[in-house]
Amino acid sequence: MDKASKIILQIDAGEDADKEELDQLTRQLRNEILEIDVDSVDPVKNKEVPKGAKGVDAAILGTVAVSLLPAVVPQLIGLIKAWSMRGENRLVKIKTQIKDKAVELEYNPERMTPDDVKELVDTLTSTLK
Repeated sequence: MDKASKIILQIDAGEDADKEELDQLTRQLRNEILEIDVDSVDPVKNKEVPKGAKGVDAAILGTVAVSLLPAVVPQLIGLIKAWSMRGENRLVKIKTQIKDKAVELEYNPERMTPDDVKELVDTLTSTLK
């Protein structure tokens, strides 16, 4: 039986996006991901926040950690594809590491062909198994 794995998603909304817009897009994507069969979607915490610091956001803006089974990867990529295409300049970096296997990919809806998307799904799924 497959074990849940963690994938880190980092949103790039373009140079013109401010912190509020990036936060809103992150929340929107998080809420949509929660509608599919994932275990959890949580903000990624900044481990370098100084103790006692005031006014520092402990979450890394635009970044969420998704815990899911490898079988759910195609659904997640389909969701990222649909979400990315609903706005301009939406790129999503996808990172995961299982033991000694690490993968970092970028989903760009304007440049990816259906074959590229299939390869992305296959690469992530095989890494997580």
